Amino acid sequence: MLHFVDVVPSTMDLAHRMAAEGAPAGDAVVARKQGRGRGQKGRWWSAEPGGLWLSVIGRPQSSRGLDTLSLRIGIAVATVLEEIVPGVGRIGLKWPNDLMLGGRKLGGVLSEARWRAGECLWVVTGVGINVHNRIDDDIGHRAIQLGSVADCPPASELAQPVADAVAGSMRGGPLTQDELTRWLQRDVLLGHRVESPVAGTAMGINSRGSLQVRSDEGSIIECAVGVVVSED
Repeated sequence: MLHFVDVVPSTMDLAHRMAAEGAPAGDAVVARKQGRGRGQKGRWWSAEPGGLWLSVIGRPQSSRGLDTLSLRIGIAVATVLEEIVPGVGRIGLKWPNDLMLGGRKLGGVLSEARWRAGECLWVVTGVGINVHNRIDDDIGHRAIQLGSVADCPPASELAQPVADAVAGSMRGGPLTQDELTRWLQRDVLLGHRVESPVAGTAMGINSRGSLQVRSDEGSIIECAVGVVVSED
């Protein structure tokens, strides 16, 4: 079920409260505007009207292997957006949680779990997508909207299929070979030089969701967490 709200500090915080009160898996919060949307590494950002700002509750059957969750959901969201927005072109994925289009950021995925005594009680996955929202001039060179490149319906019409894609991918465990192939087809870092989290050439991800970087000395380094800084 979709729960539409007008303005909230964070759809993720509201979804966590709903989950704590017993809301079932698949319930989602969709906001017209977020005042303090949450991004990677705890960064805060404003999510203006016209974009798709939603958070989906999941209750995975197993608490193991949730490190791959955002990657799995990123694949699903990119796929469904291409299906419902004809002409948008290939949506890329940038480890660990960015949706990319034409070399600029289209959106992002962030998953947070709540635990008790080592057991995962629930997971909330937030998805933010630039659709028809205004993008500030100072970030226009690195952000893009769906509506600027294709005939795109309003964000409210994208909410249900995107929420369904998230809910249908809300599971942990190693990425399958099919998922790794689908990621590879969208991987915008593949073969590019990166300086962080370690210096070297990005070589894709593995089944555990770690970024693989070939160092200048030739060894393969697995990065389970981090923020990518690239030269390109």
